[in-house]
Amino acid sequence: MNKEKRIEILKRLRAANPHPTTELNFSSPFELLIAVILSAQATDKGVNKATDKLFPVANTPQAILALGVDGLKEYIKTIGLFNSKAENIIKTCRDLIEKHHGEVPEDRAALEALAGVGRKTANVVLNTAFGHPTIAVDTHIFRVCNRTGFAPGKDVVKVEEKLIKVVPAEFKVDVHHWLILHGRYTCVARKPRCGACIIEDLCEYKDKTEY
Repeated sequence: MNKEKRIEILKRLRAANPHPTTELNFSSPFELLIAVILSAQATDKGVNKATDKLFPVANTPQAILALGVDGLKEYIKTIGLFNSKAENIIKTCRDLIEKHHGEVPEDRAALEALAGVGRKTANVVLNTAFGHPTIAVDTHIFRVCNRTGFAPGKDVVKVEEKLIKVVPAEFKVDVHHWLILHGRYTCVARKPRCGACIIEDLCEYKDKTEY
């Protein structure tokens, strides 16, 4: 795929959704951090159901720490892997208080040092909470980038590196959201909705459907 095609794809995605954001509910960097930790192997919808009850009660490191592991589990037990996530969130809250004055650090290394926070979570927080041009690659983005030919790569890190290289600066902050939403609702895993896709004519996927 050449530069001109990529830019046209990005322009169409931007025209369709000029101000994209995450589908996770949050009102602070800390709420976003907790929501993203919870979202691993879970749906945003499922996470929102849990955090809509949790955050009115506890939406600071101090408040969640006061709940304790068992108290936190009561709010997140509908989410997959909730036991390990509860342990990680409590550890993260403790570290935020002890090492960062209770604030979410605007720094990749500091974020990745927190329990339950990997590269993808750090990228989401840096991008969505702080406006950094980072690109978090999840399964949806990995699929879309490989299937369309936009930024192919053997693993999520290779796709991320390719995206950072080929996406012009003006699109970098939003491209993560456009691609994840495109993968979630149009370029779906089992049977992509090619006929309803706004970039179908630019996509290099060989097995297009008639949807």
